[in-house]
Amino acid sequence: MNKLSQTLQLDAPGERLDKVLTEQLPDLSRTQIQRLLKEGQILVNGRPAKANLRLEGGEEVTVSLPEPEETELLPEAIPLDIRYEDDDMLVINKPAGMVVHPAAGHTTGTLVNAILAHCPDLPGIGGEKRPGIVHRLDKETSGLIVIAKNEAALHHLQAQFKDRTVGKQYLALVDGQVQPPTAVIDAPIGRDPRQRKKMAVIPFGASARSRPAQTQYTTITGYDDFTLLRCELFTGRTHQIRVHMAYIGFPIVGDKVYGRRKPTIPLGRHFLHAAVLKVKRPSDNEELTLHAELPAELEDVLAKLAHLAS
Repeated sequence: MNKLSQTLQLDAPGERLDKVLTEQLPDLSRTQIQRLLKEGQILVNGRPAKANLRLEGGEEVTVSLPEPEETELLPEAIPLDIRYEDDDMLVINKPAGMVVHPAAGHTTGTLVNAILAHCPDLPGIGGEKRPGIVHRLDKETSGLIVIAKNEAALHHLQAQFKDRTVGKQYLALVDGQVQPPTAVIDAPIGRDPRQRKKMAVIPFGASARSRPAQTQYTTITGYDDFTLLRCELFTGRTHQIRVHMAYIGFPIVGDKVYGRRKPTIPLGRHFLHAAVLKVKRPSDNEELTLHAELPAELEDVLAKLAHLAS
C-alpha cells in the first residue's frame, strides 16, 4: 500500500510522544495519532513506539498515513477565479468566506468541492478530503492558492514550500501607525496551550512546542489610525501574519480571533489578501509570478480612508 510519510525532528525531553505530536501535527487529532501509534504507523528512531513514550530529545519521528480512501466529496459547480492552469496545477484567487477543505461545520461549499467539479480526476490526491491541496488560506483570507492536479505535481510543489523557495506576499491593513515602517518579525509560533484552536508566539524552551516563524513587513501607506502593509512570509505557520502583527501590537483590521474586540472598521472579514505568488511549474521548473488585485470590499475601505485623509 502506498503511504504518505512525514519525518519530524523532536526536541522535547520529558514530554509524552502523543502530546508533542498533537502539537506538531495540528491536522491530526490526539485520537488519530494514538490510533496510528497502535497500528505501528509512527516510528521513533526507526522503531514502533507507544503513545506514553517519554521523549529524551533529538528523536527522529516518521509518521505514515495510509493511502487515501475513497471520499464522499461531491463536486459543486461553484465559480472559480482561475489565474493560471496547466496539466499539473491550478492557481485560484480564493474569495473571503470560502473554506479551503471540508471540516466540521463546513462539508459543502468549499474550495475542494468547487475544484472537484472543475477537475473530476482529483479525488484521492494528497489525502482524503484534501485532493490536490498544497497549502492553505484561512477562511476569511482572500487571494492566491495553488492546487496540484496529480501526485507528482503535488510532491514537486510541496517540496518548494518545504524548502521555502515559494514567494508569498500579502496585503494587510492593520490597526495603528506601525513603527518602525519596515522590519522582520522573528518570533516562534505554536498552538496556544490555553486555546487549542488559536496559535500564539511561544518562546523556545517553553512547555508548549513552537516552530521558527519569520514575517517581513513594509509600510505601503500610513493613515491616521491604520497602516497598509506588504507582508512577505519566510515560513508558513498557521495564522502567521495574524499572530505576528497582533504580537507587535498592530493586529489585522477585522480579525475576530487575534484583533480588537470592538471592530475599528465594519468589514465582515479581516483585511488580509494573498496578492502575489511566485512558484515553479512542475512541468519545466520555470518560475511563475502571479498577482491578484484587492477585492472590491477591501478597495472600498482604502478609498474611504484616503477620502478621510484628504
